Amino acid sequence: VQLQASGGGLVQAGDSLRLSCAASGRTFSTYTVGWFRQAPGKEREFVSAIRRSGGGTCYADSVKGRFTIARDNAENTVYLQMNSLKPEDTAVYYCAAAAGIILSSIRNWNRYDYWGQGTQVTVSS
Repeated sequence: VQLQASGGGLVQAGDSLRLSCAASGRTFSTYTVGWFRQAPGKEREFVSAIRRSGGGTCYADSVKGRFTIARDNAENTVYLQMNSLKPEDTAVYYCAAAAGIILSSIRNWNRYDYWGQGTQVTVSS
């Protein structure tokens, strides 16, 4: 599976962005897809994930209520709608896919098999 993340940009606090993660491969619907982010000098952190075939979603507490993850398996794409953006959301955002992952590991970046190249999100105050 090859992943291509896009949609980042420079916005002001309170604005919205929608990130896309486009995947190759006919079996994309069988993968759990996660979004992670990494700010300069900080560790990579979990943002959100969606189980295969849209079976369930989860979010980091810091984005819950502001971000929404969704997938379109027909288009082999997972979206991350980010609303009410804050300066602390500034980071490089990565999407990742896992062929088989248990729920308790879904927030662990090292459990994912495939990664996109990242897209920069910058939120100014």
